[in-house]
Amino acid sequence: MAVSLKIFRSSDQESGPLRIGSRLDKYRLTRRLGEGGFATVYAATDLVEDRKVALKIPDNRYLQNSQSLDDMQREVRIMAKLDHPAILPLKDARFIDGHFVIAFPLGEETLADRMTRRLSRATAIDYAVQMISAVGYAHEQMVLHRDIKPDNFVLFPNQVVQLTDFGLARFESRPHDVSGSGTLGYIAPEQAMGKPTYRSDVFSLGLVLYRLFAGDVPEYPFDRLPNFNRLRKGLSKDFVDLIKKAIDPTPNRRFRDGVAMHNAMSKIKFPLTDRSISLTGSNAYAPMTRRAA
Repeated sequence: MAVSLKIFRSSDQESGPLRIGSRLDKYRLTRRLGEGGFATVYAATDLVEDRKVALKIPDNRYLQNSQSLDDMQREVRIMAKLDHPAILPLKDARFIDGHFVIAFPLGEETLADRMTRRLSRATAIDYAVQMISAVGYAHEQMVLHRDIKPDNFVLFPNQVVQLTDFGLARFESRPHDVSGSGTLGYIAPEQAMGKPTYRSDVFSLGLVLYRLFAGDVPEYPFDRLPNFNRLRKGLSKDFVDLIKKAIDPTPNRRFRDGVAMHNAMSKIKFPLTDRSISLTGSNAYAPMTRRAA
């Protein structure tokens, strides 16, 4: 029987203000990395393990109701379930001095940051392989991410890219209505209407790939497929067709999930027209299986 885990906050825990240099148990905050709608992400040093980490710390106002605590518990449970080289691993999750702290390895930058500089097609293909594998694995584990975008892929040395931020994610065994949360420019039309499916994550990932190889995303929303002339230069027809299928505005014309997209990519031997890269035998493309959505 599955063990029920609850996030408890002691009534006598008082949370003081967080400042750079503050210490939370074994973590010392070194700089602020970013701030979202309900949480701030800090770079910190793990003083016990002597390594750099990223700490996601929700605003204390967000912790005042049970629904928010349930949301955090869901995010932690989802990340604890996922074990894949292209998904950012969870290191720690608990209340420290009245603050709820979620700890991850600290990357070098996000994919969004990296795409502001020139990127070779070979490197972009390497990233694409890993990202498709990550989403395929998440879907194989019945996890719907709902916020796939360049900012939620973190880069590490040796061209490793990992998917992160499962704050909107859900365990998904069947379609059901939820809030239309997501990021404008990457959210699928049906997800914006509150009806996300695995095909919605495929759409968002397809737009990330489009931007990775074209330099920008199509004007959104679009009722017809955008112009692919900028993609065709240097990319094989099979790979361009994969991106086309992923971002089709009609959900039923897309891959049914990341597993199907992953398996389709595994059949593309040469993603570049000059055949300088071969994906044959790539460990990232071991076959995945999941029942059809």
